Amino acid sequence: MTDFEGLVAVVTGGASGIGLATANLLSSRGATVVALDLTPDVKDPLVGIRVDVSDDESVKAAIDEVVQRFGRLDVVVNNAGIGAQGDVTANDDAQWLKVLDVNVLGMVRVSRAALPHLRNSPSPAIVNTCSIAAWAGLPQRALYSASKGAVYSLTLAMAADHVREGIRVNAVAPGTADTPWVGRLLDSAPDPAAERAALEARQPHGRLVSADEVAGAIAYLASPLSGSTAGTILAVDGGMYGLRLRPKQS
Repeated sequence: MTDFEGLVAVVTGGASGIGLATANLLSSRGATVVALDLTPDVKDPLVGIRVDVSDDESVKAAIDEVVQRFGRLDVVVNNAGIGAQGDVTANDDAQWLKVLDVNVLGMVRVSRAALPHLRNSPSPAIVNTCSIAAWAGLPQRALYSASKGAVYSLTLAMAADHVREGIRVNAVAPGTADTPWVGRLLDSAPDPAAERAALEARQPHGRLVSADEVAGAIAYLASPLSGSTAGTILAVDGGMYGLRLRPKQS
């Protein structure tokens, strides 16, 4: 499949987890892909550029470098993010500001820098990585959930602002995914095996979501073949959003 042939894409947080899976998939389908990451160690044909999404000058310099090197920018995948645990009392103001700065304002900075170039593209698209936490009340995730709720609303507002320019803005909302970040959370739990089993059981299909599955959804939303998909938050969560199953019978 070569639906991204000739297009240039950037993926923030593109050197690991969902970001790397997305970068590899877009590349396999024809795109020139730049992984924007604090540690941009990626293999050919991916290109890595260091960027800190919490630093506006770093973001602008990275986007400018992409356009200078490749002559265009067509697809932006806003995937970089950080996590937080605990109820509303668990994190101090500094931690709240840090997570919101990276998870929300990071997307704002990248999109703001990219928009002038996307307006010149025949197939412009922005895809934000949201989360099931934006619409499901998950325990011990107050700060993280607030940041992803903001991403949900931001995605819809951006879609409304730019759809008549031909720029499609959408988001994916993964359930708990089998990524390095989740792996670190599991490793820090008192009983990692029990914690993994609980997270798997929370999703109706009974397992963690794979990074490749999220990447497939991002590619769908970003593809020129999806020209009528705008302002959509696509759940990739094994049915957690919409399904209400009865308990398993023993």
